[in-house]
Amino acid sequence: MKLVFAGTPEVAVPALDALLASGRHEVAAVVTRPDAPAGRGRRLVASPVAQRAEEEGIEVLKPAKPRDEDFLARLREIAPDCCPVVAYGALLPRTALDIPAHGWVNLHFSLLPAWRGAAPVQHSLMAGDEVTGASTFQIEEGLDSGPVYGVVTEEIRPTDTSGDLLTRLAFAGAGLLAATMDGIEDGTLKPVPQPAEGVTLAPKIQVEDAHVDFTAPALRVDRVVRGC
Repeated sequence: MKLVFAGTPEVAVPALDALLASGRHEVAAVVTRPDAPAGRGRRLVASPVAQRAEEEGIEVLKPAKPRDEDFLARLREIAPDCCPVVAYGALLPRTALDIPAHGWVNLHFSLLPAWRGAAPVQHSLMAGDEVTGASTFQIEEGLDSGPVYGVVTEEIRPTDTSGDLLTRLAFAGAGLLAATMDGIEDGTLKPVPQPAEGVTLAPKIQVEDAHVDFTAPALRVDRVVRGC
């Protein structure tokens, strides 16, 4: 299939690499967030996904907003069959969702419908979950509510930080996303609606969420520190 990959941070790079290495799909372009200030000099720096795509000579699209008409026009010109997504960082409008024949398929780092939102790994650790995982699902206009193609599970180790766990999920999820693209292409995978029960939310972590209350039980303190 012809793919346009959408992603921004380092955690999305393994999935892009897996698609490039699959041999079955053409990554025609990458969509990522615009360059952002970084480092002590606060110079504009391209995202890790943009840097990896540029190394491979892949076209990089950096719309300020994914509803920008120039971006939508270019996406229509590319005419992708599917748009795999990992931590892109912006809401996709219906006008963008309707362009690829097989839609946009997101790799999300939780076992949906648990921990829908921006920080599933952190919230899973803070809640004391023993098992988590990654899911691929069809993006719709709701928050991580689309039907699921596949999942992988990952045991949460007693000393895991959010960084440790996210790194493992990034690589396990990369294989899942590549396999999902294969299944969509050959027609063997059909998305299954998420159950209505078991929905939990994982909003972006705020400064107050990371506050450590040392009068709390030690188990709670440990979870907050490892999660944040």
